[in-house]
Amino acid sequence: MLNFKIMRILIFCLSFFIFSNSNAQTITWEDLATMPEKVTNNSVTSATLGGVPYVYSFSGIDSTKACGNAHLKSFRYNTASNQWETIAPLPDPMGGKIAAGASTVKNKIYIIGGYHVANNCSEASSKKVHIYDPEMNQYLADGADIPKAIDDHIQAVWRDSLIFVVTGWSNSNNVTNVQIYNPSSDEWMVGTSIPSNSQWRVFGGSGTIIGDTLYYAGGAGNWNGSTFPTSTILRKGYINPSDPTDIEWTELNEPLSIGYRMGASDYNGSAIWFGGSNVTYNFDGIAYNGSGGVPPLDRVKIYNPFTGALSEFFGFIPKIMDLRGVAKITDNQFIISGGMLENQEVTNQSFLITIDDLSSLNAIKEPALKVFPNPFQNYLIIAKEGHFDIEIYNSMGQRLMNKTEKGFEEIDFKNLANGIYWLAIFHKKEKIGFQKIVKIDHQ
Repeated sequence: MLNFKIMRILIFCLSFFIFSNSNAQTITWEDLATMPEKVTNNSVTSATLGGVPYVYSFSGIDSTKACGNAHLKSFRYNTASNQWETIAPLPDPMGGKIAAGASTVKNKIYIIGGYHVANNCSEASSKKVHIYDPEMNQYLADGADIPKAIDDHIQAVWRDSLIFVVTGWSNSNNVTNVQIYNPSSDEWMVGTSIPSNSQWRVFGGSGTIIGDTLYYAGGAGNWNGSTFPTSTILRKGYINPSDPTDIEWTELNEPLSIGYRMGASDYNGSAIWFGGSNVTYNFDGIAYNGSGGVPPLDRVKIYNPFTGALSEFFGFIPKIMDLRGVAKITDNQFIISGGMLENQEVTNQSFLITIDDLSSLNAIKEPALKVFPNPFQNYLIIAKEGHFDIEIYNSMGQRLMNKTEKGFEEIDFKNLANGIYWLAIFHKKEKIGFQKIVKIDHQ
């Protein structure tokens, strides 16, 4: 637990999400030591050194936000001593870059993609995979090039083994590519492409993997001329554990999913996003739609896979945007470093965000159907006429099964281990019920 002066504590009540008595929920944030320099569009992640969580920042652009002023400067932050220090710059011979992604797998950091901005403002997407070893405090030899050069992409880690690089911008357009990197073999695999439409193909989106499902929100679509409107669907990709390249993509048409260059992570089985803006913009913070400087948001956005509810709350963190990663340092603590504040000011500030409890978001929001008996031993009956589809999730949000069933008939769950699960019920692909079920031993 970090022991620094709490600068601001905000307490909010989520009583409108629950059917029983409400509980106070808290999100707090603290101002940490400042970074050595002001930087934005920098790639941020965390790793452990000697049992201490560290925050790492790689590359970015300086406070001028001028063409040619992207750099490769890198820094690390010791959460025990509350101190930043400069480390070696990224070893990219092409020079400074922004909009890369940084992921930690087995305590090594992989900095992937990004784009270079020349003095004449021309841009070029990167194929580079840089590898940094926190324990040695040095870069290893670069990994295999990304098959498709990419920047401003979604980047997330599956089971501490594979890095998923989804959509993003490649030199001249958004792409549908799903590129999967295996650090242990230094090889790239091709995943099931996302749908080829402008709500899915985005740059500046962000997401995370929970269990075997990748969630990504926001981003700029390439339609409506060159103004790059912000997407308003939440995308879900179920990763087949037997073949991680096999991904089942679905979407939720949810206006609250809007956002651009938000920081993404996970908390207590839910996907969570911090800050960002609802208006897309170039690297200088000026809107593509010609409206001028873009305002950052003091927003926390949470998607609960159990209920299917996407919620957002304002006023609980500083107004911050232009984020390319959030450092998760404990189960409920996250650090944002760098980015843009109000008036597109590039910052060297770091913020520790602590979530004490959001358990009420696990409450059921959909109308419940009668399911009996519950708790059950081997069989359940759902009180609904006709055929419907069901999905079963474990407590981590991992989908364990999906199948078609018929109402008022016994459904066989003998293969499930004893424990708590979540049952989702669908009719014509629309969720019509969601309920906690408990499997117990025969008595």
